[in-house]
Amino acid sequence: MKQYEVEILDAKTREKLCFLDKVEPQATIAEIKNLFTKSHPQWYPARQSLRLDPKGKSLKDEDVLQKLPVGTTATFYFRDLGAQISWVTVFLTEYAGPLFIYLLFYFRVPFIYGHKYDFTSSRHTVVHLACICHSFHYVKRLLETLFVHRFSHGTMPLRNIFKNCTYYWGFAAWMAYYINHPLYTPPSYGAQQVKLALAIFVICQLGNFSIHMALRDLRPAGSKTRKIPYPTKNPFTWLFLLVSCPNYTYEVGSWIGFAIMTQCLPVALFSLVGFTQMTIWAKGKHRSYLKEFRDYPPLRMPIIPFLL
Repeated sequence: MKQYEVEILDAKTREKLCFLDKVEPQATIAEIKNLFTKSHPQWYPARQSLRLDPKGKSLKDEDVLQKLPVGTTATFYFRDLGAQISWVTVFLTEYAGPLFIYLLFYFRVPFIYGHKYDFTSSRHTVVHLACICHSFHYVKRLLETLFVHRFSHGTMPLRNIFKNCTYYWGFAAWMAYYINHPLYTPPSYGAQQVKLALAIFVICQLGNFSIHMALRDLRPAGSKTRKIPYPTKNPFTWLFLLVSCPNYTYEVGSWIGFAIMTQCLPVALFSLVGFTQMTIWAKGKHRSYLKEFRDYPPLRMPIIPFLL
């Protein structure tokens, strides 16, 4: 059986970085990355991007050498993805922050609202209910990160943790400041508005969790298998009939419910920014599904049924 020679060049300078002799044809890109790391330890596999063209797409770790459009001497181009950090670490950090920050404002710790309000409690029921909902949301996210989510990629660039934490932590502090402020005014339509908003929030939280469980069951532990998600017997998953990413639909719905409940502008802005970002993600996943699966259900939209 023929063996391959593999040369790895810098994608920017075209400088030869590594030459691998007698590489087995069944070798995967992941195995080639490990071999490359032996000669360049500073570039561990997670921060390597190998591609067939300097400006092309990164090859997948599971791609097999002999199945790639290369000769017996294969040339790959290397790009450094920068320092990496695990998805789990990023998620735990960005979700634990809002949980802790919000509670600082809720308990009115010193130096936030003035000395006379230190550790006082709001007389408005909606303030306490909002704290319960906000805390529940982020505790749910933390538990899902630890026990539910299965990530197709193990790491992301280290810089993302600073960007993500600025977004989540900053908005959490902004909304918590106003909702827990001693001069906070309850919603215009009183208890009826709060009850309606709470129902929206709870339904969407249950829906979001149901979708996450359905997606988890699609991918066996330790694999990168991709399948078309379909509704299950759980009614919350029936939204798969109409959208590709119902987890985002439910997530946006939760924050809309929270915004109605608190009638707080920073929450509304957080919902809008989140919706914008999740729409971008949903469109990307929708395009990926259409490209990968020829029998993908044509009725589905990315995030909003029949519209978007």
